[in-house]
Amino acid sequence: MVFGTTILGSNPSAPANTMIKITSTNIFKSLKSKLFPFYKSKEIKMIFNILKKDETKNNVAMFVGGCVRKFLKNQEIDDIDIATIFSPEEIKKKFENTDIKVIDTGIEHGTVTLILNNSKFEITTLRKDLKTDGRHAEVAYSDNWREDSNRRDFTINAIYINENGKIFDPQLGVKDLKNNLVKFIGDPLQRIEEDYLRILRFIRFVLEYGSTTEKTTLNAIKLNLIGIKKISKERILSELFKFLKIKQLTNLIKNKELFEIFIKIFPEFKYLSRLEKSEKINTLDIDKELLISIILVDETNNHEYFCHKYAVSNVLKKKLEINAKLYKEYLKNNFLFKKELKKSVFLYDKENIKNLNLLLFFVGKLKYNEYLNYKNLIDKINVPKFPYDGNYLIKKGVEEGKAIGRTLKKIKHHWLENNFEIREEELEKIIINSKN
Repeated sequence: MVFGTTILGSNPSAPANTMIKITSTNIFKSLKSKLFPFYKSKEIKMIFNILKKDETKNNVAMFVGGCVRKFLKNQEIDDIDIATIFSPEEIKKKFENTDIKVIDTGIEHGTVTLILNNSKFEITTLRKDLKTDGRHAEVAYSDNWREDSNRRDFTINAIYINENGKIFDPQLGVKDLKNNLVKFIGDPLQRIEEDYLRILRFIRFVLEYGSTTEKTTLNAIKLNLIGIKKISKERILSELFKFLKIKQLTNLIKNKELFEIFIKIFPEFKYLSRLEKSEKINTLDIDKELLISIILVDETNNHEYFCHKYAVSNVLKKKLEINAKLYKEYLKNNFLFKKELKKSVFLYDKENIKNLNLLLFFVGKLKYNEYLNYKNLIDKINVPKFPYDGNYLIKKGVEEGKAIGRTLKKIKHHWLENNFEIREEELEKIIINSKN
């Protein structure tokens, strides 16, 4: 096994043949990644020392996947994946009686998660494919790094770095990463037929790395689109959430071929073009529930079809329902304007109104300056608490039961319609009438 170090230039994330503007931020990031690389952290050193204990083999574990790509691209690393020759049971054994907790997060795939000082590290056993059907893969554990690389999807996803920063690159992924190329390992048609989810992964990686797409790969994808139906809804939804986390999501709208493929998979996402407005508002600053609302919600029940199709979580379903309901309310009576804003915040909660304001901007109902104006107004609103309850009415002689609810409803209506105020005589009048 031969390792070599590779340097990708001052800013490897820029496309080839592009003039790079050197800034103090770029220089600082570059120096930081070289002087304090992620693999030198105290937590990682501890993990590797435990893995190597009583072992004679070299490279019992190496980094792989996103953390390697981001390190080589001089980007911020948000998660760390480790590949190892040890089985999940052997990993658990090694970390017994240590300060590191081991959780079975993907044991069926040979993956466990290590937790140390509130940091998570996914660690997966090397594998080789025995049998694949486009939906599930039958795999066996391995201790052969090249075999493990052979079963991975893209060349840039099969770059390994050991604990000392040395690179093992059996699929020549470093060169492709440098040139922003997303290439399948081997025959694209065969790799897609092994796991149809790779179609979505390919689109996401192309968006992330600004890659050009080869005709043969696109043809292989189009030939296998029907295979997406074999994939579990959970896996598709999980991959979709990863799409929503990438900065380059709006590039999907600009890439006609990939856009057409994506829409065939997600026909309910009729309004992706709304995201073109993200030049003013970064989609990464929007939570996934609202982002999905932006590309789903209209005056119909489009969001309900999506929820049913993918059996989404109750949290996501509820938030989509709220956003859709408020959007329809707005279309009916345009309540989101200065006179009614405070009342709307009281009735529907400040966070929901802030979400509606953003949704209305992306939908095109509000101009950017209007959105900002409402945002400032909403932020400044302090809604008073409704000052009356059942105990107050009982003390005033109202009988317990349905009368309490009816009376409170009338008082609250009057209170809201009079800018959160109610005169004593009006209050008494409502209470007296409720007794009759």
